[in-house]
Amino acid sequence: MAAYCAAADALGIRLVVATEGVRPLVPPGVLGVRVALEAPDAGRMLADVARAHSVSGVVATDDATVEVACAVGRELGWRHNPPESVQLSRRKDLARRALRLHGAPTPEFRVVDVTRNLLRQLEQVRFPCVVKPVALSGSRGVIRCDGPAQLEGTVRRVARIAAHSAAPAERTKVLIEQFLPGREVAVEAMLVGGKLNVLAVFDKPEPLDGPYFEETYYVTPSRLEPDMLNAVAHRAQEAVRAYGLVEGPVHAELRVVDGDATVIEVAARTIGGDCARMLRFGSGRTLEQLVLLHAIGGLDAPLRAVEEAVGVLMLPTPSAGTLRRVEGVLDARQVPGVEEVVIAVREGYELVPLPEGSSYLGFVFARGPTPAAVERALRDAHAKLRIVTAPRWRIETG
Repeated sequence: MAAYCAAADALGIRLVVATEGVRPLVPPGVLGVRVALEAPDAGRMLADVARAHSVSGVVATDDATVEVACAVGRELGWRHNPPESVQLSRRKDLARRALRLHGAPTPEFRVVDVTRNLLRQLEQVRFPCVVKPVALSGSRGVIRCDGPAQLEGTVRRVARIAAHSAAPAERTKVLIEQFLPGREVAVEAMLVGGKLNVLAVFDKPEPLDGPYFEETYYVTPSRLEPDMLNAVAHRAQEAVRAYGLVEGPVHAELRVVDGDATVIEVAARTIGGDCARMLRFGSGRTLEQLVLLHAIGGLDAPLRAVEEAVGVLMLPTPSAGTLRRVEGVLDARQVPGVEEVVIAVREGYELVPLPEGSSYLGFVFARGPTPAAVERALRDAHAKLRIVTAPRWRIETG
């Protein structure tokens, strides 16, 4: 939310921020309203707020808000995606079915109901496979499984993680899909009238082969060959068409396999966390500024992809425990090419690594003459950091 507030301030746009909780958590000077996102009338209630304050557009900042933002847009006749399309962007099982229905390449998959007998549902699963919740993001609960001996336990573990999902229907279903080898890339794009405008393609230089799929390095422009980049863009456009998405930001994850690209996920939002802060477009506009301008109908200039080499390292959580300190931050900041090192977690905070965890320790941002130089700067900075934790002790009485 902070990035959108900064973007609105730079553009001279007044915001109304809707959040959950007893007291809306918004910066000083910004109007905040409280909303229960799961309430059936949330969209109508926010539409009434928008009318009262002469609001002219709506933006979802994360997966939890895409559906209610769609409802507001539909209520007021603004640019919006069809309700079923944003549901597909959140639900991996429904998205897989949509891709298959439209003839797009997709890994073999099945959906398991954990409230029913598992043994019968797990018959004929091919290995290696990936087990994942149907609705969580950020690689949370995503686990590779290499054989039948691990499968039932893995499914139950993923189900325990999925129990934190917002909707009841998402807590009892688990997706099992074929593991796809190959390089993974991320696409940041903007949909305008159904046309996908690719703004950046990020390489993920670390192999994401499991057993967990923690994302760390993102570097753009991608070093894929032009033909492969065209295939990535084509498959991403194919996916949003299959979902029915037509307007707004898109973040897509794809695997490059055998000269083609396969969509892993498409979300109707921007990249999460602070990862977009290095991206600049046109006359220096940020990604969040583009999203706000699109929402109010002010995105009139042609959209061009990022040309300079930039990257971000999402600092992984090395182990469970209580954070004591992060050493080497000053040394990491001195690495040539590194622009900023941000530690987002305070001392004393309990760290939970993937697949149960859902947050990163912080971010390292770098800029350089080439993508290779940016990657090297991020790796050199990472090598200088040391995460010091203390074990977490559980005290039981009885």
